[in-house]
Amino acid sequence: MLIVQKFGGTSVGDLERIQNVANRVAKTKKAGNDVVVVVSAMSGETNKLVAYAEHFSKNPSRAEVDMLLSSGERVTASLLAIALTEMGIPAVSMTGRKAGIVTDNIHTKARIEEINPSVMQEAIKEGKIVVVAGFQGVSQDGNVTTLGRGGSDLSAVAVAGALKADLCEIYTDVSGIFTTDPRIEPKAKKLEHISYDEMLELASLGAKVLQNRSVELAKKLNVNLVTRTSFSDEEGTLITKEENIMEKPLVSGIALDKNQARVSLVGVKDRPGIASDIFTKLSNNNVNIDMIIQNVGHDGKANIDFTVPVSDLNDAKRVMDVFVKESEVDEVSYDENICKVSIVGVGMKSHTGVAAKAFSTMASENININMISTSEIKISMIIAEKYAELAVRALHNAYELDK
Repeated sequence: MLIVQKFGGTSVGDLERIQNVANRVAKTKKAGNDVVVVVSAMSGETNKLVAYAEHFSKNPSRAEVDMLLSSGERVTASLLAIALTEMGIPAVSMTGRKAGIVTDNIHTKARIEEINPSVMQEAIKEGKIVVVAGFQGVSQDGNVTTLGRGGSDLSAVAVAGALKADLCEIYTDVSGIFTTDPRIEPKAKKLEHISYDEMLELASLGAKVLQNRSVELAKKLNVNLVTRTSFSDEEGTLITKEENIMEKPLVSGIALDKNQARVSLVGVKDRPGIASDIFTKLSNNNVNIDMIIQNVGHDGKANIDFTVPVSDLNDAKRVMDVFVKESEVDEVSYDENICKVSIVGVGMKSHTGVAAKAFSTMASENININMISTSEIKISMIIAEKYAELAVRALHNAYELDK
């Protein structure tokens, strides 16, 4: 088998941990597999480099920031290659450029455009372990670029796709994907497998284990993804195509997102195009809209409620002030004491009563639902933040996710 293994910052946090990673990689190689490793910078390294740059400039050139930040992963890659070679296992480290990772020209959040895996393939043929510096590539015009948040995961998935690897293992400090956050519900269980679509929903709804971009890319490139811990030999969770999963659970997981604020518009002028004007203006100000509810207008007025990330609330307020001044909206109120609790599962497609159970569970706990949004495999509810953890535990119990 050809296996791509990715190790995050905590897994390579110090020299001892890099040695542990070397031992794990060596074990995989000795089991008869070809191995390509993608590494992050040692934990804290990227923040340290950013602080160095800010010592000289509060607004340094993004191209120079990329040049600087890419060094963090290179340090880890070369140290791991040295450790492996010292153990008698031939290894070679590669920058994003040498590994053939070509991106667009957008510095600090570049997108991968193509990968030419020929140099990596040559090294694999020679029996070497290839250690790739994650999070980075090279633009068409030859400049070093970085891929933004979750960039090393993205590098690993893209490399696995280009090499047609049998498996891409993402090693983190958690042992897999759980039915919900174990810190909220101690009875949460680790999932053996989950579909790409369910994982995308959970990731976008607040589950922090994997970033959306890497799951989207895995789905597009048909890469089997495993997320597992580097601190034990515990099995992880396989993220794969829905058709590869024999028994599709009714509900796979419960997600909680506390980074939500609600905007309520009262007395919106009920004219054609008003909703378009409001949401276009919000979009132009980079305000990310999640759920929207509009009631039927009467007396020439309507009410619209929508949710935004808390970080976008000030921008939303600025946009709304303009509509109030122009008398397009009578009044606006804001509520940051809310959260979104969601249930996700591919089994919902073919079963009835899933939503009814969610709503009756909320009612039995005296939790009022303010807004509801559904898709084929998801039901999301906006509730008061003080009920967040109670709701998660009640839903987890209702769907018997600990069984």
